[in-house]
Amino acid sequence: MQPEQANFLLNAVYLPTLKNEHRVTKSVLQAIPLDKGDYRPDGISKSALDLAWHIAATEMRFLDCVLSGAFDTSPRPMPEAIKNSDDLVAWYAGNFMERFEKLTRVPDEHLIKMIDFRGMFQQEAVQFLSLTMRHSIHHRGQLSMYLRPMGAKVPAIYGESFDSAEERKAKQQQA
Repeated sequence: MQPEQANFLLNAVYLPTLKNEHRVTKSVLQAIPLDKGDYRPDGISKSALDLAWHIAATEMRFLDCVLSGAFDTSPRPMPEAIKNSDDLVAWYAGNFMERFEKLTRVPDEHLIKMIDFRGMFQQEAVQFLSLTMRHSIHHRGQLSMYLRPMGAKVPAIYGESFDSAEERKAKQQQA
């Protein structure tokens, strides 16, 4: 890949998509009821808050990988200050925006640096943004399946959900 191709991918494809996916992920994280973070659909499943942390923390790990030029495998435990979904959403939003702004200024040559992913594969730094989104989308889908059994409403993800359509209809009837 040439530096100008990486720049195109970053600015025309990955950054706009990443920004939209962040908005959608944030809406799913926000949908976790404040008192239901410990919900898990099965004994071997992560709790809702643990799965949400996995999504948010891993997304930051991948963004850091692109920014630093290396994949860091050190543990990233959930900060003790995160007690519920509101705390997590605040952490996620702030950490995302900081990294997103830095991504807009990454030199083209840095984007084509080959990065090793745990000895399994190597790819250009810019390609890790695609992996970031696929990982978040996958686990966001898992988390969205937790919501209704927790008594929460499923937000619109790619188009309306049943719950967002019902909310829209109710607003139209009130108008």
